[in-house]
Amino acid sequence: MKEIPPLPQPERINTLLQTIAPGSRLVDLRPLDGSFSNSTVLATAVTPTNHTHQFVVRRYAVFGDYDRGEKARREYKTLALLAAHGLPVPEPLFLDTTGGVLDTPGIVTSFVAGGQVIAPVDVGSWVRELAATLAQIHAVPVTAVETSFLLNANAEVVWFLKSGHVPDYMQQHPQGEAIWQAVHDLLPALVPVRPGLVHVDYWTGNILWQGGRITAVLDWEEAAYGDPGYDVAYMRAELALLGSLPLADQFLAVYEAESGSPVANLPLWELAASVRFIENPAGMIPEWQTFADIPVTPELVNQRFDQFVTQARRKVRI
Repeated sequence: MKEIPPLPQPERINTLLQTIAPGSRLVDLRPLDGSFSNSTVLATAVTPTNHTHQFVVRRYAVFGDYDRGEKARREYKTLALLAAHGLPVPEPLFLDTTGGVLDTPGIVTSFVAGGQVIAPVDVGSWVRELAATLAQIHAVPVTAVETSFLLNANAEVVWFLKSGHVPDYMQQHPQGEAIWQAVHDLLPALVPVRPGLVHVDYWTGNILWQGGRITAVLDWEEAAYGDPGYDVAYMRAELALLGSLPLADQFLAVYEAESGSPVANLPLWELAASVRFIENPAGMIPEWQTFADIPVTPELVNQRFDQFVTQARRKVRI
């Protein structure tokens, strides 16, 4: 169970302002939509010359034995890396690994305008933008400096194997045990690929749009280094639930064209990605969402999830 920090105290934010915008004063503080796993707050301040500016304060929830200071450092440095290469991410402004300023570990970033889009008018352009942006992320060079703070992607995305047995929530799904066994058996035979920067949670809920273009890819707290094919598989899983397997195939085709090579280990990573959905596939899609004029009911989402998993299993003959 996650323990999400309450709203930061205004006096804490005013103290912060003297570092990132000296002389400014706080005029508004409110939670941002989608603040489910952490406390993400929009702060509005006014400078001594009456110029209004906004920034985002992101503080991490208590979750298991994760080090929140390490998580803050990882996200802050990853954003700096991506911003330096011109990727659409918020600009990192302040890092607090101890909670000395923000009261709990967190970061402060610029505010990026935009909103989520899961019912696009032009589906083709939407898919192309999603795929091309992911290919650009995976093309960012990563050195030993970055790997020192990034997670191990290949290990991180198969967390469900760590106990050595099939978790209860997977056993409750008709294909759960088969998924677990397939990932367990296939992982040692992973085809070697050039490792790269992996988001680990690249889905529509972490992407902001404006004017038909992506303005920001958010939520880099799990940023990792490893096989980038997992990001492709994870987005394919969501697209399969939202708009069917052909939509996921369209995304894959654009990604491979942009990256210049086929995605290795895709069926394995698709099965691994499916575990994030397995407890409640329909819960990943807003209830009664309409996509391409088709109502996406919970029953349809569950059916598409089974089709996605079945196809991945067939690819590896399991």
